[in-house]
Amino acid sequence: MKETRFIAQNKEKWQEAETLLESHVKEPEKLSNLFIQVVDDLSYSRTYYPNRSVRVYLNKIARQYFSIIYSHKKEKTNQFKLFWLEELPQIILYSRRELLISLLVFLLSFSIGVFSSYKDPQFVSTILGESYVSMSEQNIQKGDPMAVYKQSHQVDMFLGITFNNLMVAFRTYVLGIFIGIGTLGSLLYNGIMVGCFQYYFIAHGLFIESSLSIWLHGTLEISSIILAGGAGLTLASGLIFPGTYSRLQSLQLSGIRSLKLMLGITPVFVLAAIIESFLTRYTDAPTFFKLLLIILSAAFIIGYFVVYPWLKSRSGFKFPLKETKLQPRTNELVNFTQIKTNADILKDTFQFYSRQNTKILPWIFMVSVGVSASSFLIENGISSITGNEWWDSLFSDMQFALSTPSPEFILINSLGTSII
Repeated sequence: MKETRFIAQNKEKWQEAETLLESHVKEPEKLSNLFIQVVDDLSYSRTYYPNRSVRVYLNKIARQYFSIIYSHKKEKTNQFKLFWLEELPQIILYSRRELLISLLVFLLSFSIGVFSSYKDPQFVSTILGESYVSMSEQNIQKGDPMAVYKQSHQVDMFLGITFNNLMVAFRTYVLGIFIGIGTLGSLLYNGIMVGCFQYYFIAHGLFIESSLSIWLHGTLEISSIILAGGAGLTLASGLIFPGTYSRLQSLQLSGIRSLKLMLGITPVFVLAAIIESFLTRYTDAPTFFKLLLIILSAAFIIGYFVVYPWLKSRSGFKFPLKETKLQPRTNELVNFTQIKTNADILKDTFQFYSRQNTKILPWIFMVSVGVSASSFLIENGISSITGNEWWDSLFSDMQFALSTPSPEFILINSLGTSII
C-alpha cells in the first residue's frame, strides 16, 4: 500500500484520536480502542514507512495515549509492604552465603579480641585507647561502670550514635568494592574491638552487669554491622564472580542487591541508637526488663533475617525477585576527527579507557613506582644504600631543580608528561 493511500484511509481515525486527546472528558472504552488502532497503524508504518513523517506522527499520538492510560494505573500491591515482605527476604536468601561468612568472620575476630585481652592486658588499651580505659577505670572505682552511657543528653547522644553507626555500616559496606578485603578488614577490627570491650569488664568481675547494658542495644547494633558486612561481600561477589555477565554488569547487579540490603538494615541501626540513647543509660533498671529486651531484639533479628526468608522459600514467594535490566554493551568506534559535544567526549573517553585499560594500566603502574622511588631517594638520599656520596649530590641537584623549576624544566616536564 502506498503511503498516500495509507494516510487517506486512516486520516479520519487519527483526527478523532487527536480530538479525544484535546477533550477534557475522555471515555475509557473509546480511549482504549483508539489506542489499540493507533498502535497497530504505528507498527505498520514502522515496517513499510520507517523513514517517513507518518511514523513520527503516529508515534507521537501513541506516546500521548500511553501516558494517559498508564499514568492513572493503580498499583495492585503496596510497594512499601512488598519490599519488606517479599523483595528484601529474597535478597537476604540470595546473599545467605555472604551473610554467613560475615557472621563467622565477626565471631572469629571477637574471639581474637577476647583471647588477646586475656593473654595481654595492655592489648585493651591498644584497641580502645588509653583515655577510654582510664575513664572506665574511674567509673568502676565510683561504683558506676556503665556511666559512659549517661554522659550526654539523650537527643544529642541519639543523633551522634545514629550518625556513627551509619558511618561504620556504610564504610563496612563500601569497602567491599576492594574485592571484599576492605569489608573483611572492617569486620575484623570491629569484632576485635567488641571482644576487648566485653573482656575488659569480665576481667573486673562485671560480666553480668556489663552484658545486660552492652547487649541491650548491642544485639541490634552488632547484628546490623554483620549484615552490613554481608552487604559488602555481596557487592564484592559481583566483582569476583561475574558468571556469564561482564565484570562491570555483574558489579551493577550485585551493587543494586547490596544497596537494597543496606536500606533494609538502616531502621535497625536507628532503633539500636534509640535504645542506647534513651534506655541503656538506666543501668539500675530491673534485670528482667533488660533481659527481655535483649531476647526480643535477638528474636527479631533471627526471626526476620533468618527464619522468615527460609519459611518464605519453603512456601514460595508471591512475586519473584525482579532482575535489573542492563543496557546492552555497544562497541562503537571512536571518531577522533568529528566535532562533538561535551557529553559525547565524556562517553568516548570512558569507552577508550575501558578498551585500552590493559595497555594503559601497566604504564601507569611503572611510572607511579618510578616517581615514588625517585621521590623517596631525593628526600632521604641514596648514599645510605650505595655508600656513594656522588649520588647524593646528583639527587640534591634534582631536588633543587624540582623545587625551583626553570622555564626549561617546565617545558621538559610538560613534554615528558605528554609523551607518557
